[in-house]
Amino acid sequence: MHTGQPSPRESTTFHPQGDLPHSLYIHIPFCRHRCGYCNFTLVAGRDYLIDRYLDALETELGWLEGSYKLSTLFFGGGTPSHLRPIHLDRLNDMVRSKFSIGDEAEITAECNPNDMDLDKANALSRLGVNRISLGVQSLNPVKLRTLERDHSPDDIKHAIEIARTFCQSVSIDLIFAAPDETLSQWKDDLDRALTLDPDHLSTYELTYEKGTQFWNRKSHGQFNEINEDSRAEMYLHTIDRLADCGWTQYEISSFSKPKHRCRHNLTYWKGDPYFAFGPGASRFIDGIRETNHQSTMQYLKLVESAQSPVADFEQLDTKSAAKERLAIGLRVIEGVHEGDFKRRTGHSVVSVLGDLVNQLLKYELIQHQDQIWKLTAKGVLLCDWISAEIVRVH
Repeated sequence: MHTGQPSPRESTTFHPQGDLPHSLYIHIPFCRHRCGYCNFTLVAGRDYLIDRYLDALETELGWLEGSYKLSTLFFGGGTPSHLRPIHLDRLNDMVRSKFSIGDEAEITAECNPNDMDLDKANALSRLGVNRISLGVQSLNPVKLRTLERDHSPDDIKHAIEIARTFCQSVSIDLIFAAPDETLSQWKDDLDRALTLDPDHLSTYELTYEKGTQFWNRKSHGQFNEINEDSRAEMYLHTIDRLADCGWTQYEISSFSKPKHRCRHNLTYWKGDPYFAFGPGASRFIDGIRETNHQSTMQYLKLVESAQSPVADFEQLDTKSAAKERLAIGLRVIEGVHEGDFKRRTGHSVVSVLGDLVNQLLKYELIQHQDQIWKLTAKGVLLCDWISAEIVRVH
């Protein structure tokens, strides 16, 4: 396994040699401000860089040789909706000059609620967006202020109304286990979200990432992190509450109404190849993962000097690739089919797990039935630990 070094490509140009990717991720690194919990690749309050960034993105896209048909396209960030309509139109032109997009393609854009107006909606519609992922995080005004979000519950409702005018699917993100949040407060927050009638929910436990403002505030005793039992209660309530509403949990953090699963994210979880461009973007092609520089400024400088922006690459041997595919694949609630897994990796699930399989079965963290390996209800709560143990298997 080769990892942690710049890409071995001898030039900036490249093209897939094996299975062709049908999914594309474009990273938009601009935000109005950085929330205290955020450690994503972004620049805040530097909109003067947008045109320069789009120039660099167009250059990087041009280094991909050939043309490709997409079944999913995801504009993430940062905040793609922070771009003005003129910028979104330019983004549309450059993507469609390199990729053809099928009529049934899923095209997602991450948006902030207070960015949504009719002009922005029209630009997103011209971009082909048919799925909106709104960074709601909460419907509780006090919690929104704690999370340093700059929108209100009314902004959220208005954004969803506008999104419904051109989108087939509306997803909202919610954070639970905010500082000092109680189970009762989370129940109320989730219920408020459901009254908005979204099609998809992504729920995330607040994590205190090193280097963020929230990490520093927790370290100085300004925030009280919710204890593990309370976090588990919030998560389990989410599962039960949404099941009662007829929703399906199809991935650890993802819930949907019928026919509203995020197909793009399923590409990642199934281990399929995908394109990705922009600062901090990570692509997976021909069994190699390349990750661009996290620094937007460094990304710009490299691309502008006709140098590859790749900061790290990872080429896994077949066993390591199989371990990673299994670790990620078990995030999907339906589990991993052992026949398909063997066909795609050349390894059986049991050979990948080694002695760990007995431990996981003994403690009822995983189950095996009808050629399907999947996490139990108890295993879902320990998914991150299980994934890490799988990757560490010798």
